[in-house]
Amino acid sequence: MDIDRRLFIASLGGAAAVAGMDHEARAEALEDYMSDMLEAADDKPKFPTVAELDAQIETRGFRRGAGSVFVAGRGNVTKLPPMPAKATLLDYFNLRFSTVNHVLQSATDAMKKGQSEEIVFACLLHDVVQTLIKTDHGWWGAQMFEPYVSPKVTFAIRYHQALRFYADHSVGYEYPDLYKRMFGEDYEPPPHIEAAYKFARNHKWYMEPRMVTVHDLYAFDPNAKVSIEPFLDIVGRQFKQPKEGLGNDNSAVAHMWRTMAFPDTPL
Repeated sequence: MDIDRRLFIASLGGAAAVAGMDHEARAEALEDYMSDMLEAADDKPKFPTVAELDAQIETRGFRRGAGSVFVAGRGNVTKLPPMPAKATLLDYFNLRFSTVNHVLQSATDAMKKGQSEEIVFACLLHDVVQTLIKTDHGWWGAQMFEPYVSPKVTFAIRYHQALRFYADHSVGYEYPDLYKRMFGEDYEPPPHIEAAYKFARNHKWYMEPRMVTVHDLYAFDPNAKVSIEPFLDIVGRQFKQPKEGLGNDNSAVAHMWRTMAFPDTPL
């Protein structure tokens, strides 16, 4: 039986959720998934409609747009380790970000395929804001990093979100089945996404966010062995680390970093 790895991982809650499962839990989840596929007994995959997904909203105790730091993958949330007084980007990778394996896979694929340093760096950062929030994460991510990275990296992070919904055959990017399952097979992107796509498509930096979407597709392998080590020099060159520490530099986005550092604060 052929298994679409991306759909399987998405059904379990994403790469971060899979990474937190032991081998026995993964095996059981795979068996259940394959059983469901057999019961479907249809050559064509079945995707939900927008209306069917909308009907599920009141069946959950959480909203799908909530950032991962606020939601437990399984069971209860755990107590987080304290952040250093002058936290660096690497500290957030080690202690807070919840999509680390995914973005490391994405950046690794981009590096192996000879992409520019800024594209590799954008791949490394493109989804980590989902720790904080998932809705409009391209814009949230671009805003969170804007004071510390180049305009081109900011552009790539912001517009990769819109470009995901539009194929570009020239670089081998097709509309993923994963999005049919997540958003509904009859989903039409809202006007702000379409406008962002048209703007980015005609921009001189179009290929930066487009290549982020391309390398995004090859970053959902639960067995991949990746590390931050190959990217340390790139982080050193590309990231303007505030001397006061992220969250303490009085920038316009410091509160976003503090929110991830202290997510258990009630107000």
